[in-house]
Amino acid sequence: MRLALAASLAPSLPIVAAARFRVRRAMASSLSAAAAAPAKVGVVQMTSVGDVDANYATCSRLTKASTLVSCSLPSHLIKPGVLAARAMAGWIAAVEAAASGVKFLCFPEVFSFIGSKDGESVKLAEPLDGPIMQRYCSLAKESGMWLSLGGFQEKGPDDSHQYNTHVIIDDSGTIRSSYRKIHLFDVDVPGNMVYKESRFTTAGDTVVSVDSPFGRLGLTVCYDLRFPELYQILRFKHQTQVLLVPSAFTKVTGEAHWETLLRARAIETQCYVIAAAQAGKHNEKRESYGDSIIIDPWGTVIARLPDRLSTGFAVVDLDLSKVEAVRTRMPISEHRKFDSVWKSSSL
Repeated sequence: MRLALAASLAPSLPIVAAARFRVRRAMASSLSAAAAAPAKVGVVQMTSVGDVDANYATCSRLTKASTLVSCSLPSHLIKPGVLAARAMAGWIAAVEAAASGVKFLCFPEVFSFIGSKDGESVKLAEPLDGPIMQRYCSLAKESGMWLSLGGFQEKGPDDSHQYNTHVIIDDSGTIRSSYRKIHLFDVDVPGNMVYKESRFTTAGDTVVSVDSPFGRLGLTVCYDLRFPELYQILRFKHQTQVLLVPSAFTKVTGEAHWETLLRARAIETQCYVIAAAQAGKHNEKRESYGDSIIIDPWGTVIARLPDRLSTGFAVVDLDLSKVEAVRTRMPISEHRKFDSVWKSSSL
């Protein structure tokens, strides 16, 4: 019907122009109104540490790449110190990404700091309007891109606890949304060590999604990945199109489950999954698996860094029309039954 309407509106146009108009109209009608033009998104891989000198050395190495673009280093990052060292690596990565045309850059969990001693992160925790996060707000504005930052050590409900918070900043430097990690990593990793995240971190209690130029984003953090019901809520209750999973998986659990879990979440929700990862050895006690990755709604890996331990980012064109195409051809939202009332039966 739309094609017929297009033809009826074009009798006075030259034949070629009318044909082009009909083609454009047909293409537009095949896309969902919610689908935006493809946009470049980047997924970061890095090795955060708790040593200021080591962070600064990494930033100095990456600075060489930043000279390829015509912009100057913000004055607050020229001054030495803990905050400058922690913010500088992220600024340089974003500048490099901007040179690649990236509009949305996703950083891993604990991007700003990983300590080597218990309680270090709690001492450094700040509210989201504190100086550390505000530097990243300036970074987003100066780079002209959206940033996914998570988890950040947000000041918690008391002096002994923090929140592990995923923050979304838009290209004007405004915090658009934040999510406090719900599932805390209290695990005895086989052949590795015992983790007790809840000792210093308070769990969140709210599922969060946010609209963006890149679709509706579902916010999660790391260990959340093992709880598919969270992603089902994001997909079917929040109507998300892109799931964000910033992480710092352990080497042991990453080797066993990382890609499998991520592809499963993409397939069962028919969403893009963007999973930024910490990589390599942070200190004598802690090592992360790496392998930052982007997966499409069919479960295909479409971007990853060539080296699982390198620092850098991978870029892909994120096309929301692919989300709609997969969901149209396999309409699981129409077929699912668990929102209906089921009779329970005893075994």
